[in-house]
Amino acid sequence: MSEQIEVLVTLPFTEAMIQQLQEVSPRLHIRVVKARKVEEIEPEVWAEVEVLYTNRILPTVEQAPNLKWIQFHWAGIDHAVTAPILSRPGLTATSLSGAAASQVAEYIVGMMLALGRRLPELLGLQRLAEWPRDRWERFSPRELRDSTVGIVGYGSIGRQTARLLQPFGATVLAAKRDVMHPEDPDYAPEGMGDPQGDLVHRLYPIQALRSMLKECDFVVVTLPLTPETRGIVGAVELAALKPTAFLIDTSRGGVVDHAALLPVLRERKIAGAALDVFPEEPLPADSPLWRLSNAILTPHISGNTPYYDERATALFAENLQRYVSGLPLFNRYEAARGY
Repeated sequence: MSEQIEVLVTLPFTEAMIQQLQEVSPRLHIRVVKARKVEEIEPEVWAEVEVLYTNRILPTVEQAPNLKWIQFHWAGIDHAVTAPILSRPGLTATSLSGAAASQVAEYIVGMMLALGRRLPELLGLQRLAEWPRDRWERFSPRELRDSTVGIVGYGSIGRQTARLLQPFGATVLAAKRDVMHPEDPDYAPEGMGDPQGDLVHRLYPIQALRSMLKECDFVVVTLPLTPETRGIVGAVELAALKPTAFLIDTSRGGVVDHAALLPVLRERKIAGAALDVFPEEPLPADSPLWRLSNAILTPHISGNTPYYDERATALFAENLQRYVSGLPLFNRYEAARGY
């Protein structure tokens, strides 16, 4: 087990980050090549690499004969799942699920508070310099205390959201693929998330999604985009929501059917929504969503943080340690489930 492990990082990690990775094992030979295209990396480098840390750059099967593991820089890797190299026998791919959980969960709770307090409408009145006489009735809040929050997809983001909701006194429900295994086998920094599934009051199989939605005051969508999840929150599911319910979507564009969502919001069949992801990004300027007074739209920034690369490095270091030790890696991509 003394063979050198060739590691290629294609992102501009700092010297301190590379040093953190190097300290995992003297067997690691870490090379940083800041590149945006496959062609910007020399053929002899591709020929040697065993571990690849990448944003979107993926070699062909022939270019990287020794490649055994690809660690992606993002939690969502739907952009890469059709790449031929991911189908090569013996190759492992892992996502960065967990690295963005903290900031996305904070965004979600922030949007719950904003929607529950009718912030979009209040800001509209501010722009008009209007002080409404019916403000007490009109802005009666939907408090998080004693509310029911349904999380669609109980991965790292959903679990951290459940943790942040505990002091508010909300009841947390969740729908996930495998309710027989409430625990989380993937990466979670210490003190974060819900490793054992203890923070959720009730788990629903994804097939019973509508049953859960009927109970909710807030619905949070955090699913990855796969063939199974595309359009999973559609007209039928939206019709199950209370007229007083709010929707928060931080998943991927396409998980929520926007053709079905638009009339539901416009006709106020639900109270409102906060949307960070869209089927077409950037969202076109002529989209009717921009003009809705009960919607908060953000440009796919819920995962934004100045600390992302540091958190990414910590996760990659953890996985490198497991790789060197022959342990199962965190956040393994499984073709059968699509993420």
